[in-house]
Amino acid sequence: MLEIHCSGTPREIGFQHGKHAKESIHGSITFYTWKFQDSAKLTWPQVQNLAFDFEPIMRRKWPDYLEEMTGIAAGAELDVADIIALNVRTEIAFGLFSDGCTALSWRTGSGSWLAQNWDWDERQKANLVNLTIEQAGKPTIRMITEAGLIGKIGLNSAGVGACLNAIKAKGMDPTRLPCHLGLRMVLESRSREEAVQRLEKYGIASACHMLIADPTGGVGLEWSSVEMRKVVMNAEQQVFHSNHYLLEHAGVEDKNWLADSKFRVGRIEELAKKVPGEPTYDKLFEVFKDTANSPGSICRTQDNKKSSSATLFNIIMDLEKRRANVALGKPDSPDEQFVLSFERTNGHL
Repeated sequence: MLEIHCSGTPREIGFQHGKHAKESIHGSITFYTWKFQDSAKLTWPQVQNLAFDFEPIMRRKWPDYLEEMTGIAAGAELDVADIIALNVRTEIAFGLFSDGCTALSWRTGSGSWLAQNWDWDERQKANLVNLTIEQAGKPTIRMITEAGLIGKIGLNSAGVGACLNAIKAKGMDPTRLPCHLGLRMVLESRSREEAVQRLEKYGIASACHMLIADPTGGVGLEWSSVEMRKVVMNAEQQVFHSNHYLLEHAGVEDKNWLADSKFRVGRIEELAKKVPGEPTYDKLFEVFKDTANSPGSICRTQDNKKSSSATLFNIIMDLEKRRANVALGKPDSPDEQFVLSFERTNGHL
């Protein structure tokens, strides 16, 4: 996986991202050009026009994020509308397509764990990047993201981590924070509580679930375009989630777009109960290798009949140690494994 380290001002961070991930960013645009046409009957110029409607709102509310996207566009030799489009792809699609995954948070006597399999079309795996961002006055971020996106899944030097589950429910409010920018805001926070408070201030523009944790434990935020409800830790200090709402959301229709979503959330809870003793990286990795109900399993297979996506990476974070193990590809047959750590230099396992 391409590894990029960015630092400086928002514009400088973006330019470094764009320059070093230029080929992968162009690959992301090629993929989403096809995906929007296939799923939403939108051409890429139409997507660009819709995306640019977000520009004045970003300029007013989140100028640093827009400045970083402008830098990415310059570094990758693209129009800024291309980069905005990648970062608001969830909002433009209005729930017409979404990526899926299975996630857990688990606070124990010896650690605070946050983990997930991220499932999406295999054609996008080549455009994933391992991105580090250093900013003055903010925690350093280490995340796995799609090239060109400024926020995704990972952890920061303060021990705050973020995971994402797509929810397919109609509705979008362009005055609220786009989903992937919300993940970036979480990863710029110094605690779970601060992250939740910042997101509550702005709201999230479209349906999704964010699993946010720090050394004190985790909380799930189920967003629609009009409200948010919290999934709190159970008696074992765990939160489990997949790709449907676990709570009632008045006036919002959850299409429960993946028939296996309910199976997966039940399955991961069942497997967690069978973990002997305290969780470890190796024990949790075995959970995420599970292929029961394949192809719609926790470790997902793409067959383009029953399942249009596969697990593209697994990440398991120990937030007390500020460390994560990442496996690129399906956990039962990974292409590559490496560590994200604030204890030492990144290295391969």
